[in-house]
Amino acid sequence: MRLTEVTYGSAMPIEGYGPGFFRVGGHVLRGPCLITPWDAGPWGGLEDTAAPLSLAGRIDVLFVGTGATIAHVPPDFRAALEGQGIGVEIMASPTACRTYNVLLGEGRRVAVALLPV
Repeated sequence: MRLTEVTYGSAMPIEGYGPGFFRVGGHVLRGPCLITPWDAGPWGGLEDTAAPLSLAGRIDVLFVGTGATIAHVPPDFRAALEGQGIGVEIMASPTACRTYNVLLGEGRRVAVALLPV
């Protein structure tokens, strides 16, 4: 079997997560966070559309991790993002972390908004 190491260039993959935190770029972020290939920081949760909307034109898809299990997001949240041309994919946070890292490694224009597990 041949293994190929994944490289991310200057982009920041998610290195790990646990109860209430995410580790990105060697730093621990506590609580909800928004992670892009170029930045990672706190996020106001599903009521905060301003931070993800600021990514319009820079990303194609926002993965939304809803915690330990998949849950619905407010319709206004999805509509605001899709209205600006940002695709929205809802999944549990662990799945969102893995999906983000895979597509980031492929050079895709993605970001992830995460609620902690």
